[in-house]
Amino acid sequence: MLTKFDTMPDGWLAFELNILRRLKFASIILPFTPDPHLGSYLKRWNVRVLANDPAQSAWIKAVGAIQNNGEKLSDEDVEIVLEDAYVPHYRLQNESLKKWFTETDAWWFDNVRQNVEKLGSPLARAIALSVGIEVGDYVLSFGEETRRLRQPLSKVFERLRSIQPEAFNNGQNNLCQNKSAAEFAAESSTDSMFLRLPRARFQKQNSGFNLWSEEWLRGDDKFWSDLETAQNGKLGTFTETKSQHLSLLEEFLRTARHIPTWAIEHIENGFVSTQEIVETISRVRRVDTIFSKDFSELTGAKAVIITA
Repeated sequence: MLTKFDTMPDGWLAFELNILRRLKFASIILPFTPDPHLGSYLKRWNVRVLANDPAQSAWIKAVGAIQNNGEKLSDEDVEIVLEDAYVPHYRLQNESLKKWFTETDAWWFDNVRQNVEKLGSPLARAIALSVGIEVGDYVLSFGEETRRLRQPLSKVFERLRSIQPEAFNNGQNNLCQNKSAAEFAAESSTDSMFLRLPRARFQKQNSGFNLWSEEWLRGDDKFWSDLETAQNGKLGTFTETKSQHLSLLEEFLRTARHIPTWAIEHIENGFVSTQEIVETISRVRRVDTIFSKDFSELTGAKAVIITA
């Protein structure tokens, strides 16, 4: 059962940009990038952006929007992606799709996923997969009573592709990776870090991954156990206690001590307080300023950005 905290946005772009504009930096890392919007905007400030996310679905969207400095999906690319999209074969290559979609829709997503691999450019593949994820989210937004209002999926793909924002060319070598946040931070050398703290998760099913799209991108659902093992004991994974969550945060921050400027966003939702986050940061580095924005009327939560 979803709570109001499960449906909250992962961040508030205008608030984030307002605070980051007060800092001086030419390059930045984003250890968690659940959506690419912040990184895309920072490119317009001619900032070099290095983005990361442990989820492949988030990473692939970042590649298409942040690492991409202007490539588009051509009409010919779209034709390749949608070729025979509804034609069934002997069997689905990705049987897990039947958990999420009707048989007809499952064939569409299975065929499109294979067709995307025929595109010659990695950036074109990333854009096509990003649009495909949007199509899947569109499909899953309909229930039994509203399914009749749906458009054909190939038409939806074409429509969503036509309204994709154009990637901005900031003349920088922007990079996107699919690693644990700590590994990414340890390997990165930039002026600053914007850490959008993942919400404390006390149940395994609240994994922070877009479940269907991870299985679509990876080709099956057999990877979850290995992924859970790889993520175990790292910031963003589920924790048994609040103290464990704070301990993982402190461990991560010690890994990122070589980065001169930090901006850390915390969503105060009742599980972990801002004071507890500030005290954890203070054990690693002196806190400079605490900015807050009250969204309680809309979401029941408050957004806080702590600079250090």
